[in-house]
Amino acid sequence: MAGLRTVGAIVLALAVLALLGTDVTHMVAGAMAAMVATFAIKEKEVRGQAVTLACGLPVALAAMSLGALLHTRIIAGDIFFVLLIFGAVYGRRFGDRGTALGLIGFQVYFVSLFVQATVGALPELYLTLAVAFACSAVVRFAVVPETPQRTLGRLREAFRARLAQLLAAQIELLDAGPDDLDKVLDSLRRRTARLHEAALMIQGRLEEGTRDEATAARLQRRIADAEIAAERLGVILLNARSSERADTITMHLPHAPVQVAAERLPSEDAETRTLRRDLGALHLLIARRGADERGMALAHVRNRLLGYRDEDKLPAASPAVQDVFRGIGEAARAVLGLRLALDGPQDASDDSPATARSREEFDAEDVAMAGLDEADEEAADERTGLKRPTTRAAFQVAVGSTLAIIGGEFLSSQRWYWAVLTCWVVFLNTASTGEILVKGYRRLVGTILGVVAGVALAGLVGNNTWLAFGLVLLFIFGMFFTAPLSYALMSFCVTAMLGLLYTLLNTYSLAVLVLRIEETALGAACGIIAAVLVLPVHTDRRTDELLGTVLERLRDVVTAAVAQLSGGPAADLLDKARDLDSALDDLRASTQPLTHPITPLRGRRQTARYLVALLETCAYHARSLAATAELVPYSKNVAADPRLERAGKRIARNIDIIVARVVEESTRGEVSSGASIASVLEANGTAGPASGTVTFRVLRHLQRLDEGVIGLARPLEVPVSGRNVGTTG
Repeated sequence: MAGLRTVGAIVLALAVLALLGTDVTHMVAGAMAAMVATFAIKEKEVRGQAVTLACGLPVALAAMSLGALLHTRIIAGDIFFVLLIFGAVYGRRFGDRGTALGLIGFQVYFVSLFVQATVGALPELYLTLAVAFACSAVVRFAVVPETPQRTLGRLREAFRARLAQLLAAQIELLDAGPDDLDKVLDSLRRRTARLHEAALMIQGRLEEGTRDEATAARLQRRIADAEIAAERLGVILLNARSSERADTITMHLPHAPVQVAAERLPSEDAETRTLRRDLGALHLLIARRGADERGMALAHVRNRLLGYRDEDKLPAASPAVQDVFRGIGEAARAVLGLRLALDGPQDASDDSPATARSREEFDAEDVAMAGLDEADEEAADERTGLKRPTTRAAFQVAVGSTLAIIGGEFLSSQRWYWAVLTCWVVFLNTASTGEILVKGYRRLVGTILGVVAGVALAGLVGNNTWLAFGLVLLFIFGMFFTAPLSYALMSFCVTAMLGLLYTLLNTYSLAVLVLRIEETALGAACGIIAAVLVLPVHTDRRTDELLGTVLERLRDVVTAAVAQLSGGPAADLLDKARDLDSALDDLRASTQPLTHPITPLRGRRQTARYLVALLETCAYHARSLAATAELVPYSKNVAADPRLERAGKRIARNIDIIVARVVEESTRGEVSSGASIASVLEANGTAGPASGTVTFRVLRHLQRLDEGVIGLARPLEVPVSGRNVGTTG
């Protein structure tokens, strides 16, 4: 959508400028200005977008004016450029608006250098900028409107589609042979991660995209239920296909070994045929929207699947296969809840008793969630001075840009700004030296490939101006479409687009494109040098900080969930779980330099992958605990168990010891292993948890969490006392 919006703004700006008889140079300036005026603004509310766009035009006019005035004053122009870069990066501390205005100022000044703006050309350039911003506003607010409600609606449909894709992969897992299992598992991991990504994106849009807090809470709960049920179904399907019980980490760690026993699920077995049929029926329920439901067929399918929540409705099969049918029942319940949240009330005339009971449970949940207090706002970053990330990055970019200007002038007195642009972009959305190194490497690779494409396209285009503009639009869309997928591909699109723009400006030559590679390499090198020498943030320190944050949020979720499961007061646990997920996403991004294929430290790469996979596993069990704990205050089927408090304290204490070791607050203390969680609960001589109690439902998640935390201790070199004497399935 961002690509379509940007391309639409550029097309409209080019059309208006062409009607005004503008020359090609000013059309190029207008296209670039329309692009930056569109993609720079990231605010969610329409009113905020309008205010930022209105403020952006004066900023753009000032940047263009200064670019023209300083055109012949080399030293003064370079000094101002460095100050502008510092201000643009420092402005990120003021949120989306500060980031947007800084980006507009920098990019428009860059446009003035690109088109070699002069004082005499300023009136036409002012008109060009005004047209570009007006066209951006028309496309943003009228042609391709972006409102929080529309964005949330698209994300909800994306979640539904990814849920269906995940279930399709799980159906493949049912019939996959030993030779195909690794491929199917890779698909399963990838689709599970994409579903989780969609859930997090929805979480970020709930506040602005829903009409009230009750609706937001209900949608958040239903999305969490569906995600947990879908991931659990994948785990128990894998258990049914394995010769021994599969660990949940298998779903998060690439190339994790799985012992397959194909004879566990004979293809002609009646239970297997029923299982295959019901998985297909569940896929149908997910894919169909409420408005598409006709007649009694889907209602009959839904009633049959929800019946598997009752023990007496389960088919006669092995315990592992019966677990899969239970998982299908819980997934069907989650799909029903998701449909109620997304599509509104459904026809209940054909409900079975199991379906009616599920609807009653959802109604009770809605009433209970309406009474919860609002979640506490996230604490603001209290770092000041040079410790503030935006301030540190501003100084780093300023120093790197100064080096890039000096080196760029030696390479070319006309095109030196390409080195500065590269230095600027390698610092965007990076927080450590390793991330900057990887981003600089990817940009250089993409630039080299883009130069090759630029050479070929320049010969193809020749003097055909409109064909060149058409290809430019295609590459601009490609920039946005590939940005989340590959930074190298995005850089390829940028460089190929610039080659076409040079063709339009009649300044194209092979030497210019080769110079582009040289300036890109220089800019990346200057950025890396500045990151290493000026207030460096080493990758190890960055990952340790984020690891500590993830562990602290994991402890908060587990502690709060276990407290509620033990009979404590109700709390908004899903918000805490999503905070954990967000922190884990940050950690995953920060470990990319350690897990990149070019890293020479193979041992650290394996350790980083293992730690992230183990934390993802712990986060899954913590989400499940949080979702179950929220059922306790109003559920008629589960009750709190005070004995769980002991297990929660042990897990929280172990996490605290690991956090202290990671952040180097303390090197003392040992993680407690020893007896399993089940044994801890039975230490007072009482019987084990009975089926149907909340203890029985959460025992597996607590056991896996306990094992996961102990598993984290070993690669982090935290001493472990005792030994596990048993595990719980």
